[in-house]
Amino acid sequence: MLPLITIATFVATLLGGLFALRFKDRLHLILGFSAGAVVGVAFFDLLPEAIDLGGAHYGVPAITSIVALGFIFYMLLDRLMVFHSHSHGDEHYALHSPPRGKIGAGSFAIHSFLDGVAIGLAFKVSPSVGVIVAIAVLTHDFSDGINTVNLIIKNQGESREAFRWLVADALAPVLGVLSTLFFTLPASTLGLVLAVFTGFFLYIGASDLLPESHHAHPTIWTTAMTVLGVAVLYAAIKLANL
Repeated sequence: MLPLITIATFVATLLGGLFALRFKDRLHLILGFSAGAVVGVAFFDLLPEAIDLGGAHYGVPAITSIVALGFIFYMLLDRLMVFHSHSHGDEHYALHSPPRGKIGAGSFAIHSFLDGVAIGLAFKVSPSVGVIVAIAVLTHDFSDGINTVNLIIKNQGESREAFRWLVADALAPVLGVLSTLFFTLPASTLGLVLAVFTGFFLYIGASDLLPESHHAHPTIWTTAMTVLGVAVLYAAIKLANL
């Protein structure tokens, strides 16, 4: 069963990214949905998992503090790239630069790798726990593919480059599952890592994807798509946890 689930994570991510590439002429609507999906993953999936895995060992205040540190760290990294671009006198490049897209896409790839690690470790506990975790991962793999492509395209990346990052993101959970054949990550440590990525995703969704989604476009439809993105991820994660 584990090999089939591993293949399913690859396919789900790939399909999401191909969907975004196919309809990139409606990028502002897809960005609105992506913003909601990213924020939804952070609040309804990553944060509860981080508290569940690390809260008992470190305490909930420590976990939420690490979320804030993750947010601040990503913000500083993003602003440093903007300041560097301003030093070259190109304000448009500062706001939409390839490095920003690559760092964002890389964050999703690392998150997808950790998804694979979670699946592999869960199956070491029991097949039933593994299936539950796998369903939760699959619910947002499709949106991960969309988000990865969107971040590259939005930041002046070409479709070919976006596809390469999409393949990397799709392969990441496969590699994550395979890696668990060689090590076991303590649950408390995994909780800290997830807390950091919660901060990353909150920044990407709220400060990058969301403002860009309604730039020079009617806000009513992009706002509706953002709400839809949050609602879809909330429903999917809740159904996966039944």
